[in-house]
Amino acid sequence: MDMTIRRARLDEADLLTGLSMRSKQSNGYDDQFMNTCLEELTVTPERMAQGEYWVAERDGICGCVCLGTNNEPGSGEVHAFFIEPEKRRQGIGKMLWNKLLARAEELGLTQLHLDADPIAVPFYKKLGFETISNSPSGSIPGRFIPRMRLIIG
Repeated sequence: MDMTIRRARLDEADLLTGLSMRSKQSNGYDDQFMNTCLEELTVTPERMAQGEYWVAERDGICGCVCLGTNNEPGSGEVHAFFIEPEKRRQGIGKMLWNKLLARAEELGLTQLHLDADPIAVPFYKKLGFETISNSPSGSIPGRFIPRMRLIIG
């Protein structure tokens, strides 16, 4: 069966939350850390309304990405980018990335930002992102994570 990239449906919020948690934990985080991140990684209908969630589907959902816009004109935010751990290195991330980038261009965005899991920095650098600063973690007080930017075009 071929891979399909499509907009996520509101009734898939719980599935996307589970995917996000599994993907994040596969980076080596323990259960205590993951419990701290649960609220930040929970996909809700409200969050789905604030950004465009896209899913990769082949025998079920195997990846997701979320594109949002922020207050800066021409600037977008990658709010989520997760692949099922056992489905990594199968081109799913590349397909989702191509969709997100095409959408960003359709929206006239000239740059994308994201707060990266430190383990994912090499992946984002391969996509062309550069680290520009550090952002406070949305889950863990006192923890800072890389803030990255991609200039489109």
